[in-house]
Amino acid sequence: MVSAAEQLARNISFSTFGKAKELQARILFTLLALVVYRVGAQIPIPGLDMVEYSRAFQGMKEGILGMWNTFSGGAVERMAIFALNVMPYISASIIIQILSTAVPALERLKKEGEGGRKQLNQYTRYLTVALAIAQAWGVSVALNNDVMAYEPGPYFMASTVITLVGGTIFLMWLGEQITARGVGNGISLIIFAGIVAELPNYIVQTWSQLYAGQLDFIVIIAILGLVAVMVLFVVFMERSQRRLLIQYPKRQQGNRMVGGESSFLPLKVNAAGVIPAIFASSLLMLPQTLASFNNPAAAAAAGTLTADQAAAAMAQSGIWGEVLSFIQAYLGPGQPLYIVLFGALIIFFCFFYTSIVFNPEETAENLRKYGGFIPGYRPGKRTAEHLDYVLTRLTVIGSIYIAAVCVLPELLRNEFAGRFYIGGTSLLIVVSVTMDTVSQIQSHLIGHQYEGMIKRARLGGKKK
Repeated sequence: MVSAAEQLARNISFSTFGKAKELQARILFTLLALVVYRVGAQIPIPGLDMVEYSRAFQGMKEGILGMWNTFSGGAVERMAIFALNVMPYISASIIIQILSTAVPALERLKKEGEGGRKQLNQYTRYLTVALAIAQAWGVSVALNNDVMAYEPGPYFMASTVITLVGGTIFLMWLGEQITARGVGNGISLIIFAGIVAELPNYIVQTWSQLYAGQLDFIVIIAILGLVAVMVLFVVFMERSQRRLLIQYPKRQQGNRMVGGESSFLPLKVNAAGVIPAIFASSLLMLPQTLASFNNPAAAAAAGTLTADQAAAAMAQSGIWGEVLSFIQAYLGPGQPLYIVLFGALIIFFCFFYTSIVFNPEETAENLRKYGGFIPGYRPGKRTAEHLDYVLTRLTVIGSIYIAAVCVLPELLRNEFAGRFYIGGTSLLIVVSVTMDTVSQIQSHLIGHQYEGMIKRARLGGKKK
């Protein structure tokens, strides 16, 4: 039996969209906000020599800076006022989520409904500012030298910190405005816009390499086919869920029996989203980034050290120099050890983050309070055990799926290095955000259709 909502969804057309003026205004607001974000991503911070900074960035873009640059739409490469992007906000949100399961005071706020959620959001904003200040201070220290700063010193460092922190706070506010007055999740759309903004550059580079004979046309067709298959696979897995039947008993109310309804508890195959991929990438790229900062050869190539200074530093590095060489040789993207650790960390973070966002004991207790039960399982502990069993099996499938999507591009990295590279994490983010935004647009259109049906029915006793 097709539900009324599904019937309405099938009847959605361009004429329906043309009548939904509120939805059009929301989409227009979202687009304008993203345009503002992209303009800010082109404005560099004051007092920085962009030529020297670009040279230094080329030697460190294989590390975590390269990933942040992808998420920020090239803002890190240009050291724009939005270079930190919304990464401090995402980190703060994850930290608050973890603490809300471990700290009793935050756990109580989590259970207090809308008021508690607002308070947790406020704590997230405070922590975002603290993390942004720490990251901006680290950036200012790294840039405060005679090579990259026109006038290095306390004034340059202070202006860098204020600019970068102000940019992060503005993006956090802009994301919240998109969520409230636009369509989709504002923070996710900002990351989505940053990733998509770099797509034209990749297309131009690929076309120039094809024209120069560095790439074969058959190879490009094969890669595009692989991308299409991966997108379809991601869409299929993100929409997959296990629906557990929840039954509510009948009860006597006056002279008649009420209740006895049934519903479903949907459990997603990938309950952790893209967080495990981001965590694993950041953790693995951090040693590579630190090695790039402390490697004398990389510093000489970037121009921050002369050749003689680099040679003297390498001679004095000793065991630390051997550690740096090992990190760059075996923990670089595309290396076998990196790929194995990347997949293992993704699987670990899938289980870790899923255990945070879904608590079987709490869900079983809520079902017991409202009289719901899973047929064949007693309410309480037995239901919690069944939920944990089902969730564990789903997480195994979900973790393997995310690891496969993220590791497959790494396996192809050596073959297409410097020519064409597909990021699994970026692909996951783009597809997930697109699906979520389309779903919200569809919900607005269905709501608009419901309003039209109610008006045409002239409910409430109003005469024609």
